[in-house]
Order: sequence, then C-alpha cells, then structure tokens
Amino acid sequence: MAFSATAIASQIVPLPPLPEPVANNAVALVSTKQGDYLVSMMGLGAAKNHTDVHNRGWQLTLSQKPDGWQRTPDVPSSLSLKGRLASVAATLPGELLLFGGYTVAADHSEISTPDVYSYRPDIKQFEQLADMPVPVDDSVALSYQQRYIYLISGWHNHGNVDLVQVYDRLNNRWFNATPFPGEPVFGHAGAIVNNQLLICDGVKVAAIVDGRRQYEAERACYLGQIDNEDPAKISWQTAPHFAGKARYRMAAIGSQQPQGKTGFYFVAGSENPYNYNGTGYDGVAAPASSRVDFFDLASSDWQQLPARSVATMDHRGLLEWQGQLLTIGGMNDKQQVIDKIIRYEVAN
Repeated sequence: MAFSATAIASQIVPLPPLPEPVANNAVALVSTKQGDYLVSMMGLGAAKNHTDVHNRGWQLTLSQKPDGWQRTPDVPSSLSLKGRLASVAATLPGELLLFGGYTVAADHSEISTPDVYSYRPDIKQFEQLADMPVPVDDSVALSYQQRYIYLISGWHNHGNVDLVQVYDRLNNRWFNATPFPGEPVFGHAGAIVNNQLLICDGVKVAAIVDGRRQYEAERACYLGQIDNEDPAKISWQTAPHFAGKARYRMAAIGSQQPQGKTGFYFVAGSENPYNYNGTGYDGVAAPASSRVDFFDLASSDWQQLPARSVATMDHRGLLEWQGQLLTIGGMNDKQQVIDKIIRYEVAN
C-alpha cells in the first residue's frame, strides 16, 4: 500500500505483541498466496547477555483480526553457537531471505556468520542458500527486481567493509557491485525505491588506540542509482543529511505513490552508538529516539515529521502494513528489550 509523508497518529498497533521481548532482530513482511505474514527472526532477549542471543523465530498471520504469534522452526546455523545478532532480512515473493549476523561467546568474542537462508512462512520451511563470500553483520539488505538482494557495507569479524555484495536468487550466486563510497560502517540504515537507494549514518572505526578500536558515529547519507542494464553498477552521490546528529540502528523503508511523494522514511535509533546491551561505547547508556524523518526524492529535501509516541532503537528494519509503519521489538529509552509492535500511521 502506498502512503504519504503526512503523519496522522503514532501509537501501538492493534496487533498482539511478540511472545517475548527481542531486540536487534531481523524482521520482514512476507506476502504469499496464502496471505501476509509478519516475521521476526533471532536477536537479543531481555537479560541482554551472551546467553540471551538466540535463534528463535516468530510469525504472525495478518488478517482483519490477527491470531497470535506462532513459533517458527529455529533458524539453522553452520556455526557451533546458534544464536545471532544483527542479521538482516529482505523479501522476495513468497519468502524472506535471511543474511549473516554474528555470534557472541562467553568471552565476548564475536564471529560473523556466512549463512544465508530462505524462509517460507506458509510452510514454515528453511532452505540453505549460497554462503556470503565475505560474511557481514549489521549490514543493510535491499531487494531489487524481485531477484537481487544488495548487502551494503557492514561488519566483517574485525572491521567494516565497503563492499556491496549482491545475491542473485535466480542463479543462487553472488557478485560484487560498485563499492559503497562512504566510510565503511555498521549499524547504518537504508531503503530502496525502484532502482534508487538511500543509505544513512552508522558507526565507523575512528582509530585504534592501544590495540582497541575507537568507534564513532558517521553522519552521512549516500544516494545510489542501480544501472538499468547492469545490476553490478551503482552510481553513488552524497545526499543531504536530516537535521541533527547521526542515529545508530534506525529503521528505514522506501515509499512510492502514483500521486504523492516518493522517498524514504527513517525512524527511531540512537544518537549514541552502543554495544549490543544498549550501553554506549563511551560507557553512557544510549538514549532511544522517537524521531521520524522523510527524504523526498524529487526535491532532495528532508522533512522532520511528528515524533512517534514511543522512543525506540536497536532495529533491523521498518515495515509497512495498511498505511502504518511498523517496528517490531527493539529497545526503549531505558535500554530495556521490548515485545511491542509500534506503529506510525500516515495518510494515503
């Protein structure tokens, strides 16, 4: 459904909350012949320690009166530790594709996983696909032409990469596209409309001091245009940034209307980059944001919209259903993991 940049209300959607609190979860809205499904995969539980990193999944059948959430099979893994954080999901007709993520061991060591899976909610079935050539987590996954998924930048084990890795679902193969032109980042947000994509913010490695990485928010946006003839070619250019500071782990989605504005919504996030438990890399608890910003492609201008009623962060995606922008789970302004679906209603 198309929707505009004019806000009406902000409230909790009349959909049941998740059966358990979860943050940093991969989310998707999947359309199948049997109906539409909300899906949440993996993430971080309420206690926010390494034992709360899990591989559980939930799905909700959408209807006029949705029933409760149902467990999916546990997400498979090629690694000994099965739970993952910072996986990303993208949808194709009838399925979601789940990419990467990282495991957290008892000694706090982290490993980026190469795993890629298709999941069909109508039959509750996973299918393993070709591994990522360079495993990444905290990336952005964008679906194009109902065939390609673009993984843009992200973290690979010991550092960020500027790679744009493209998965071809038709041939189950990978190729590289034009690299991301900005500072390599993780925890950025992005969305796509037709062949145009917008990537904003994230966290860069600013320096290494006494063998320890120093992280810093990257305040920058980049607009890319995928070549109509060659999906490996992207023309990148800098784009204006919304007013205020960079935000980490926002949620974003593209919007296109025949008789309205076309562009991108960016919501929530935190101005203080943080570790997976919600504590900033500077040792200060990270505050969540209630902001909603819209980038108009025609004018290249940002519009700050009325805020959501709830400040949240630690998202991996923004969804749209019946004119509402949805976040599923995340953390609130007290760094508590939540089970709520928060909606932002916009005018048609």
